[in-house]
Amino acid sequence: MRGHTPVQTRIFTRSVADVSIVDLSGRVTIGEGSVLLRDKVHELLNQGVRKILLNVHEVGYVDSSGIGTIVKVYTSVRGQGGHLKLVNPNKRLKDLLDMTKLSAVFEILPDEATAIHSFGASQKVARG
Repeated sequence: MRGHTPVQTRIFTRSVADVSIVDLSGRVTIGEGSVLLRDKVHELLNQGVRKILLNVHEVGYVDSSGIGTIVKVYTSVRGQGGHLKLVNPNKRLKDLLDMTKLSAVFEILPDEATAIHSFGASQKVARG
């Protein structure tokens, strides 16, 4: 018997100059996806990171809890004097952000190079 297997949420981080890029894929839903995202952003804030780029291109589905988590982490970052921007949302996520009017709240950029440049950072990949 074959059933639908949910797509696992995955989060990877990397740095370009002083920008931390959070590559998010899968589903951002109540439970694991939302918790993983919240924990990762709080970890970065605790490390002193204040420029966070959330790459959401590979996010397949976001429920209301996931949207709430994105808003909460955005608020946390802003509250600590930082900036969180979204990059490369797929059509489904872009439509959801437009429908909820959150596209007016978040800075949403079309590609990573533009997003990194918007922070005033060069594109040199940080090693270490």
